[in-house]
Amino acid sequence: MINVFIIIFLVIILFFALRGSIKHLLGQGSCCGGGNSTVKEADKKLNGPIIKIKIFKIDGMHCENCTNRVKRAINRIDGVSAKLSLRKKQAVVQYEKEVADEVLTSEIEGLGYKVIEIK
Repeated sequence: MINVFIIIFLVIILFFALRGSIKHLLGQGSCCGGGNSTVKEADKKLNGPIIKIKIFKIDGMHCENCTNRVKRAINRIDGVSAKLSLRKKQAVVQYEKEVADEVLTSEIEGLGYKVIEIK
């Protein structure tokens, strides 16, 4: 009889663990310490003309807090501005001056994400 209660208890715990994992992987959970009410990071305005646009494909972003962290890191770099898409897992970066790809990649990967492609 005790075994039945233990099995039921373990099934309930497994259910909640799987539900939380699925929400996390779909970007609906509160991962990365962002909580449930993440405020979207404001766009950075560049002062000069846009000389080029690149798309950085980024692996490891799971929620809006992840995209806000990456956006803040890129926007701190002088001469670039980023718009991020959690759904597409990418950053669209506009340049008003030359900045090496390695600089942006270093900032992104320094946060624990992985740049998998630059177009």
